[in-house]
Amino acid sequence: KTTTCENLGIGLAMVKYVVVLGDGMADRPIAELGDQTPLAYAETPTMDQLAAVSEIGMVHTIPDGMKPGSDTANLSVLGYNPRIYYSGRSPLEALSIGVDMKDTDIALRCNLVTLSEEEENYEDRTIIDHSSGEISTADAAVLLDAVREGLENETYKFYVGTSYRHLLIWDRGEVVELTQPHDVLGQTIGQYLPEDAVLREMMKKSYDILVNHPINVERKKKGLNPANSCWFWGAGTKPALSSFEEKTHLKGAMISAVDLLKGIAVGASMKVIEVEGANGGLNTNYEGKAQAAIDVLTKEGYDFAYIHVEAPDEMGHQGSVERKVKAIEYLDSRVIKPVKEGLEAAGEDFRMLVLPDHPTPICMRTHSSDSVPYLLYDSTDLQQHDWKYNEAEGESSGNYVACGHEIIDYLFGRKTC
Repeated sequence: KTTTCENLGIGLAMVKYVVVLGDGMADRPIAELGDQTPLAYAETPTMDQLAAVSEIGMVHTIPDGMKPGSDTANLSVLGYNPRIYYSGRSPLEALSIGVDMKDTDIALRCNLVTLSEEEENYEDRTIIDHSSGEISTADAAVLLDAVREGLENETYKFYVGTSYRHLLIWDRGEVVELTQPHDVLGQTIGQYLPEDAVLREMMKKSYDILVNHPINVERKKKGLNPANSCWFWGAGTKPALSSFEEKTHLKGAMISAVDLLKGIAVGASMKVIEVEGANGGLNTNYEGKAQAAIDVLTKEGYDFAYIHVEAPDEMGHQGSVERKVKAIEYLDSRVIKPVKEGLEAAGEDFRMLVLPDHPTPICMRTHSSDSVPYLLYDSTDLQQHDWKYNEAEGESSGNYVACGHEIIDYLFGRKTC
């Protein structure tokens, strides 16, 4: 079902549009899964049912030469060409947190990470966990208060985000090259520390502040990873996104537990829906996210809902095959199935795009730039195929979208424009 460019403002609003994004869901074949990917191995009856009557294919969400990340990839999926709109990851998170950045500010992500503690010198320590065991926001806020008391001044300001993900604003700073912590898990950190002397010294001092903090002492007693150091990365300048509604002629809503996605939505003037119990982890409130999407589409007059689920990506970073498979199964049974059934029960015609933003291969424990499989379902135009939804069958379909920011035009039926 194709809508001509001239009819965009009229025909699109008669159909509801949904993106269900399983962050980092794509992977590479794993021996212990019989050389299948987690997506192919997982029990996903709803996705497979949809695939049998849908278009599937592959989409390249990361522009060539850009780093693979949820920032560039989700901008692409939302239709914003990262080469035009990307100004750094942390500034987008600043929008979500509510930081009013000046044009001269530089935003940096401040992860609370777990470093080894046996070594004498900070540079000789190993990064064990980029998320400090997915520390709770409440505990992280207390730890960041201690960091703020010891390190904050007129030039450097800290802001609490979600879980391990926080923010540093550098007044009149520079966009410096910094290493993503999940790219160097298990490695000695010395060669990956910031070249900027002040940032490097702040990271070292943060360890001294946090290593024996009562919260971390208690975490170690419980066998949990301590949040014993700050790690700065993702520097960028104030973003400037165009309005999603002006761009697409559709009212859009974002449902995510992650500040990055909420920040993109704020920048694009989309509605941000906060779901109680949504935490970006394996045990997030899947059902709450699904119901929020149904409600905003059927009761509040919105045309487009973007449901972002972080869990597959986090399990990929952890290197847990079992938990990544479980995250994908939860996405299928607890998000996609109820959204489909809820829109059907409401009598809505809808188009649903299911895809990852990027792969987070278990073998790498970080992101890759490989293309990802997509599934495009139209409730009014059921096709007949014998394929299932996974990487191998997406490739064998022969369908390929080379520019990721064009995939949303496929969802909206604009791909001939």
